[in-house]
Amino acid sequence: MQKTEIEQQVKNMLKQGVIQLSSSSYASPVILVKKKDGTWRFCVDYRHLNAITVKRKYPMLVVEELLDELSGAQWFTKSDLKSGYHQIRLWAGEEHKTAFKTHHGLFEFLVMPFGLTNAPATFQDAMNRLFALLLRKCVLIFMNDILVFSPTLELHVQHLKEVFAILEQNQFYVNLIKCSFAQPELEYLGHVVSKNGVNTDPAKVQAVQDWPIPKNV
Repeated sequence: MQKTEIEQQVKNMLKQGVIQLSSSSYASPVILVKKKDGTWRFCVDYRHLNAITVKRKYPMLVVEELLDELSGAQWFTKSDLKSGYHQIRLWAGEEHKTAFKTHHGLFEFLVMPFGLTNAPATFQDAMNRLFALLLRKCVLIFMNDILVFSPTLELHVQHLKEVFAILEQNQFYVNLIKCSFAQPELEYLGHVVSKNGVNTDPAKVQAVQDWPIPKNV
């Protein structure tokens, strides 16, 4: 079953231009991880490659510090970039390092794959540069989750136009199914944000309350 799933996902990625056939001397193994909806996430085990990679020192964001910027906001839109990492092109000549092996042969990524040690920092850096003029003024970005916030609906519409103009100009695409537009309250990064402030998502609190009581030490 897993071989069939790998074969289908490889076929899809070839069609989308995400990967290509490879003759690389690198060959990382593939792992399928089951998602909550029952589908499979295609992952490559890059542990050996990551071990010899020079790590970027880009500062990663703290969620609580981000959410502090929402004071005074009353309207919110959440956008999710579709396969965010795959919208970042690899440096020409570096593709061979991402090669992975399947029962059908060797392939390599043309775009940034999940699993590379520097992928989170690279993606966050790209987003911060893209929205530098709007960051923390009307936009918060944590990886591929973009939150647009405004004190009035009229201003919110203007902010959305600016954000989507930037995405269009730079050929970034959102996943509409995961977007929520012009809401007075929504969930973002495990919290519920609204004009009343920021609160922990009740579903997260309930999950903790439902933990079984320890019966031994």
